Amino acid sequence: MFTNLEGQGEPPCPSPPVAHLAPAPGALPVHVAAAIWRGNELGSSVTQVIPTGWDELDQELPGGGWPCHAITEVLQAQPSLGEWRLLGPMLKAVVAAGKTIVVIGPAKRPHLPGLRRMGLDEHHLIWIQAEAPAERLWVTEQLVKSNACGALISWLPQARPEQIRRLQICAQICDGPVFLCRPAAAEHEASAAPLRVQLRLDLDWALKLQILKRKGPAHEQTLRLPSVPG
Repeated sequence: MFTNLEGQGEPPCPSPPVAHLAPAPGALPVHVAAAIWRGNELGSSVTQVIPTGWDELDQELPGGGWPCHAITEVLQAQPSLGEWRLLGPMLKAVVAAGKTIVVIGPAKRPHLPGLRRMGLDEHHLIWIQAEAPAERLWVTEQLVKSNACGALISWLPQARPEQIRRLQICAQICDGPVFLCRPAAAEHEASAAPLRVQLRLDLDWALKLQILKRKGPAHEQTLRLPSVPG
């Protein structure tokens, strides 16, 4: 016979049950809460990105670069003045990886010596001369759907919001970045593009860049990117 010295032979008291705290009403599971993006925070890109080649610009873009599987709008008052210089560092990396760059309907003939100075070999550059807006749009959509190039730049000054939306849907299967060069007045139009930037020229050949739309809070400052044209 076993005797409890403290309880004069009585059985020990059972341990109280462990209480499990219920989650607060309305609380989200941990894994769901961690995946939530709040509008006042710079979002992380859900797709692959390519560094822009400008450190100060990468710091302001979700994921730290130009998005792939999506379109980016580059708006400026006059075409073919700054987009090559803005995109040049990224295009150089695309060419270095052995991929092809396709340009559709540029406003001015690409200047081959200047492109060579930027490190863009003509063997990795395809220029499609399409004059009619419908032709440019059709060629752009077909190339995006076929996922046939490392980067695509298309000049679409007359594209409508529903056409931009269709291109954005198609671009989700495109591994490379897709850039649409459009007039500055398009700033006031609705656009399905996840990223929109306004490009202007500054003194000393610098580029002034304003991020009009991104996944995150509004970007109110203007970035100044030093860039001497080739």
